[in-house]
Amino acid sequence: MIVTPLSPVMGAEILGVDVAHVLGDSDFETVRRALLDHNVIAIRDQHLTPAQHVAFSQRFGDLMVHVKAEYLLPGQPEVLVLSNKKHPDGRAMGFEDAGRYWHSDMSYVDEPPLGSLLYAVEIPPEGGDTLFCNMYRAYETLPNSTKKRLVGLRAAHSYVASFEGKTSSGYARDTLTDEQKAQLREVIHPVVRTHPETGRPALYVNPGFTLRIEDLPQDEAVSLLDELIQHMTQPAFQYRHVWKPHDLVFWDNRCTMHHATTYDPSFARHMHRTTVRGDRPFAA
Repeated sequence: MIVTPLSPVMGAEILGVDVAHVLGDSDFETVRRALLDHNVIAIRDQHLTPAQHVAFSQRFGDLMVHVKAEYLLPGQPEVLVLSNKKHPDGRAMGFEDAGRYWHSDMSYVDEPPLGSLLYAVEIPPEGGDTLFCNMYRAYETLPNSTKKRLVGLRAAHSYVASFEGKTSSGYARDTLTDEQKAQLREVIHPVVRTHPETGRPALYVNPGFTLRIEDLPQDEAVSLLDELIQHMTQPAFQYRHVWKPHDLVFWDNRCTMHHATTYDPSFARHMHRTTVRGDRPFAA
């Protein structure tokens, strides 16, 4: 197994491993360590059935089932389908326009994901890249005065309030049903969270699902949130993943956020995602 950094900011590729088969403890630890060291890992040239994808993901913890049940893989509900392909009757096979804005997966639940594993079943010849942002580095480079302002601050996250309307032009607007909305509620997390495995602090707000900062006057909260978002989305903290066929990309949601980019919709982009349950964010 060879682990090679992909950029100075974050990201590494792993060659020489086949996760379709059960990894020994030493190989599994190498993969787990690479995730913690590099935040995003691309395990190249994998040929996975959905069941194998799920089995490998479960080595890292219990899996979460997404609220958008219509896009779950039949018979394998742990797999969320991200796709622009259609069924013969015209129904969407998957969530076509997911994540075209900066976000941390499911930050709107009490125990957000440890990470997500996205497998490239079919990809377009160009476009459809994924941008990742290093939230450790975003925090570390804040002025000390700003870091002091953030101590003890908490932010509200919501899928219901943020979901609708965050689609890209030219794509169908997606919606949540009343039943799906009933499963979701607003949650509160620290603005700076401590990574439970590395102990490092990372910013934990995102434009996709963070509504406001608690315990501050509205104008001050809006100004601070805008300041943080502008700071953390600068290119200096980003890694762009250009997908290769059969990549399995695993990112740590506790210290990254990401943004899906556009592509020519005349080409198929069909991907399977599993999501590993994490724990409740805390600030040391």
